[in-house]
Amino acid sequence: MYDYIKGDIAELNPAFVVLDACGVGYCIHISLPTFTQLNGQKTARLFIYEAIREDAHLLYGFMNQAERQLFLLLISVSGIGANTARMIMSSYSTQEIQDMIATGNVTALNAIKGIGTKTAQRIIVDLKDKILKIAGVNSTGQMMLSVNNPVKDEAVSALVMLGFAANASQKAVDQIIKNEPNLRVEQLIKLALKMM
Repeated sequence: MYDYIKGDIAELNPAFVVLDACGVGYCIHISLPTFTQLNGQKTARLFIYEAIREDAHLLYGFMNQAERQLFLLLISVSGIGANTARMIMSSYSTQEIQDMIATGNVTALNAIKGIGTKTAQRIIVDLKDKILKIAGVNSTGQMMLSVNNPVKDEAVSALVMLGFAANASQKAVDQIIKNEPNLRVEQLIKLALKMM
């Protein structure tokens, strides 16, 4: 129902933030990296995941869409609930978690409080292919993750929705950004379409 909520920060704690949007206070659960980024800010825009249960309606907030996408992947794993996913995302950055899953680093995942060896292995088995598909892999075998580039993320997402493969879309967008880094989303998409 909610894509994002933008408002004044009425209250900020390591576990949640209250955003005042048009006179309504939304209590939004956040990870520690999000808390750190919001610290000292007066306003914020958080991308939202709404968890509706029998006993509660909870909102989880993320600084960007890549964080929210990773959260959704984590909670899709059997045995990983929203609070466990938030714990994982509080322990490492989005980039580090994606790298751990893509490289099969069970030890690093196992070091997170509440994540046993079997759960860490299940996360890797269930999500490795999805993470590699989202991220793409370049010719040297290194992952090309686009965590902090919303223009790039939006362009790749649009191309995938148009029916192009994620890996091919990623490569085209990366190539264009390398030559012209300051393009708007629509310009980037148009140039990528010519290359596909």
